[in-house]
Amino acid sequence: MPSITIKRVYDSTDTSEGVRVLVDRVWPRGVSKQKLQAEHWLRDAAPSSALRKWFDHDPKRWDEFKHRYWEELQGKPETVSFLLTLAQEQGLTLLFSARDVRYNQAVALQEYLLARLHTTSERS
Repeated sequence: MPSITIKRVYDSTDTSEGVRVLVDRVWPRGVSKQKLQAEHWLRDAAPSSALRKWFDHDPKRWDEFKHRYWEELQGKPETVSFLLTLAQEQGLTLLFSARDVRYNQAVALQEYLLARLHTTSERS
């Protein structure tokens, strides 16, 4: 069964997390590559800098942020396909550095990917 979880880069690692993928556009402050233990850093999975700055983790903009971000993801089929394959084959943990654990791109990306998995499984 496909698995997609999210986790802050500052949290401890766990061997049951599947493939750890950093989905921030910039490397998290104060975190070494060794400490992060991410197998991949997919800057392309992150929202554009303009969208990220516009959103600014404002809960009032959350629904519109998700809509705009998901539109950006539609234009990145290779990145989305890669993440879906990881989720299906090994399990996936999306890593993010934002302080806000409820309103951030990893939460939106997880929701987008799970919806895509659900749609794919319905077609099968």
